[in-house]
Amino acid sequence: MKLWCCLCFTEEEQDTLNLMKEEDISENDVVPGVGAAAVADHHADDNRDDDRFAMTPVQPRAEALVSWTGECSAAACSDSTVAGSVESRDLSHKRAKFYADFEERYFSTNAGKCSASNEYGDYDFINDSLRTNGETFCDTFALMGGGEESGFDSSIVEDGEGDNSDILKVEDVEVRMDLTDDLLHMVFSFLDHPNLCKAARVCKQWRSASAHEDFWKSLNFEDRNISVEQFEDMCRRYPNATAVSISGSAIYLLVMRAISSLRNLEVLTLGRGQIADTFFHALADCSMLKKLNINDSTLGNGIQEITINHDRLCHLQLTKCRVMRIAVRCPQLETMSLKRSNMAQVVLNCPLLHELDIGSCHKLPDAAIRAAATSCPQLVSLDMSNCSCVSDETLREIALSCASLSFLDASYCPNISLESVRLPMLTVLKLHSCEGITSASMAAIAHSDMLEVLELDNCSLLTSVSLDLPRLQTIRLVHCRKFADLNLRTMMLSNILVSNCPALHRINITSNSLQKLALQKQESLTTLALQCQSLQEVDLSECESLTNSICDVFNDVGGCPMLKSLVLANCESLTSVRFFSTSLVSLSLADCRAITTLELTCPNLEKVILDGCDHLERASFCPVGLRSLNLGICPKLNILSIEATAMVSLELKGCGVLSEASVNCPLLTSLDASFCSQLTNECLSATTASCPMIESLILMSCSSIGLDGLCSLQRLPNLTLLDLSYTFLVNLQPVFESCTQLKVLKLQACKYLTDSSLEPLYKRGALPALQELDLSYATLCQSAIEELLSCCTHLTHVNLTGCANMHDLNWGCSRGHIAGVNVLSITSSYENVHELSEQPTRLLQNLNCVGCLNIRKVFIPLTAHCSCLLFLNLSLSTNLKEVDVACLNLSWLNLSNCYSLEVLKLDCTRLTSLFLQSCNIDEEAVETAISKCTMLETLDVRFCPKISSMSMGRLRAACPSLKRIFSSLSAS
Repeated sequence: MKLWCCLCFTEEEQDTLNLMKEEDISENDVVPGVGAAAVADHHADDNRDDDRFAMTPVQPRAEALVSWTGECSAAACSDSTVAGSVESRDLSHKRAKFYADFEERYFSTNAGKCSASNEYGDYDFINDSLRTNGETFCDTFALMGGGEESGFDSSIVEDGEGDNSDILKVEDVEVRMDLTDDLLHMVFSFLDHPNLCKAARVCKQWRSASAHEDFWKSLNFEDRNISVEQFEDMCRRYPNATAVSISGSAIYLLVMRAISSLRNLEVLTLGRGQIADTFFHALADCSMLKKLNINDSTLGNGIQEITINHDRLCHLQLTKCRVMRIAVRCPQLETMSLKRSNMAQVVLNCPLLHELDIGSCHKLPDAAIRAAATSCPQLVSLDMSNCSCVSDETLREIALSCASLSFLDASYCPNISLESVRLPMLTVLKLHSCEGITSASMAAIAHSDMLEVLELDNCSLLTSVSLDLPRLQTIRLVHCRKFADLNLRTMMLSNILVSNCPALHRINITSNSLQKLALQKQESLTTLALQCQSLQEVDLSECESLTNSICDVFNDVGGCPMLKSLVLANCESLTSVRFFSTSLVSLSLADCRAITTLELTCPNLEKVILDGCDHLERASFCPVGLRSLNLGICPKLNILSIEATAMVSLELKGCGVLSEASVNCPLLTSLDASFCSQLTNECLSATTASCPMIESLILMSCSSIGLDGLCSLQRLPNLTLLDLSYTFLVNLQPVFESCTQLKVLKLQACKYLTDSSLEPLYKRGALPALQELDLSYATLCQSAIEELLSCCTHLTHVNLTGCANMHDLNWGCSRGHIAGVNVLSITSSYENVHELSEQPTRLLQNLNCVGCLNIRKVFIPLTAHCSCLLFLNLSLSTNLKEVDVACLNLSWLNLSNCYSLEVLKLDCTRLTSLFLQSCNIDEEAVETAISKCTMLETLDVRFCPKISSMSMGRLRAACPSLKRIFSSLSAS
């Protein structure tokens, strides 16, 4: 962290500082070496400095101050050069020189010694910091007392202690801060108490500033080991403290000192101890007290009556306290909590009390609760949850006495039914697990016209709710096992939660404010009526009994004109879904397995989920706003109609019975109709006419597509990928003539293609942009393959996997003859050999000849002009015996499962991966082959019977670049 200063020094001023540091330095200076002359110069221009400082943020400076510790002050205050003091200076203008880089340079070697506590009162940290000097907790706070009376000794750290090399030198200082007392006070106001303790150890000025009573109005001694003497000392130093927190075994002694010493005390928090009744007698002497909190304590001896009498007390909280009887007489008391306290009697004389919490006071009888609540006519909020003895009679008395009651929590009160109870001003009513609440109770609730929140969870006898409340905003109905009918008419309803109500079958909601409705797992729900003008999200997941009539609820005229998201997942009773909505954006019909017909007229629909709709037969999307659609998960789809002006991707993969398809998507670029065996030429022609922007067309296994369908491809000028694999095509002439931009052509297993089917490629230069050609499992003869490889030098990827007619791959020549088979289709004359040397460079990068059983020899010399070849895969060619490859850029060669391999010659300097798994080649041949592969990193010789575990060292010696050798015989 960088903290920029308001003053900087020239070289001459720095020399002056170095000279003055030996003569006169105020002990107020933090870091040794800053002279008095510089300080005097600073005082001469106070106003200018203050203005500059005011332009910078205060908070970063506060963060910088946090990092200062006692080690810093010790190093600063005990330096032998800090001997003199300038008493004649005006003390009100003393300034501390703060060096921001000191933290980074010095404390980098002392990490962990000055870690700040997250909360005030980290006395363990303070004691640890001072334990080496024998100081106590009290001494630490005495440090902040200010002035000479504090007893602070600057010799706490002896001369010479520490390493001077760790202390920042003046020459290395880049950043300085100059603070007046007022500015220092402002900066310290951002620090918490633990950091104020640390700041007090920097210098006298900081000690005095950090001890200012403005920062110590609240004293927190919770869970702190502090003696009575130390506590008295703190109270004596800060008599104007307004808040004190104490807990522990010595709580009584400490709190008695507090109320006798701190006359301005306003907030007192006590916990985990025993408080004698004398404390409550003395409490009246603490005249300024406004808030008293006592938690988990025993009041008195636990069996006597405790009286709390105070004229100014406004807030009283007695939580988890043990007392037999309690009497409270506080005329100004506004809020009171007795939650979870163990008492049998409570008497209140608090005419202004407006909030009372007696929740979980199990021993309070009904009469005591009635007397306590009715004695507070101004009561606004009442929590009596878990008071099992409360009766309807008590509620009636409370309703008569407390006309302003607006919040009532009567949860877990089994004896109440609300019969004849009228609470007209009630806004929040919570009745969780009230066994007496039934449908008859709704008559009483209906009189609460001001009601805004109603919670009825786990009301096991409740069967129906019918309410017409104008202000109701939130309602909860969870785990009501007999609840069957919900009828709400409220214009302001905005939040409704109905969950795990297995008997619910009818819902009728009218609201102008409801935006989200979730009714998940309502298995019996059959009828849903909504008049919700603002409803935008509806989730009806796993409502298995919903019928097709639900569609009428969410159409434009169904009462939800603003609906955007609808989830009907796992609604297994839906068979025919028809939506006409101009607002619907997202629709989920996942796992609605019974749907057979789907009609969507939703021009703004952007997302539809049909996963699991495996019985869908007819689908219409006219119009929709979808950009992509996957119908491949609907195997029974027969008739399809799509009109989507924004759609770019359509997947019909697996719609094997699709026979009628009308696709009107002018921006469609990708169409996958794989395995649509019933798709006809007419459908393809209509699709290409209405979707002229198609770039990728996959017609794999579309056996009904013939020559007429291929002729329609002329309407696709941007077509770059065409997949006709597993079709019965014989003539590809329409493809060669019209698809001039084609880059990828896949013809896997097109067994009816003849030897002359590809002649336009290598004889007439058809498809000049073609880069990838897949002829896997083709029945083309050897000569056709040879011509193709010889003439189509622009191909980058060729796949000949499983070509049974593929024989030796020999791209070499000798004495003017092609060795082996005439792969390049040239004569043996000298002139043609000369032409061979001038053949253009092949662009081939990936050649795949997996499982070509008739290949016995592969010969690719440098003269074959295969400088671009990167990947060569000959695996599973079981009759391959000899491989001689010289390709400078080849990086990946796979010869796995070539069982007959005997000869391996490689001149591939950039080969990085070689796979010889299950090859019958000996280790000498492998060693010789890899010796020229200077960049080889991975070698796989698993299951090679002629390569032993002892050969690994030889292989590594032959090719030092090897990093990984995979062998079934050794873990190399």
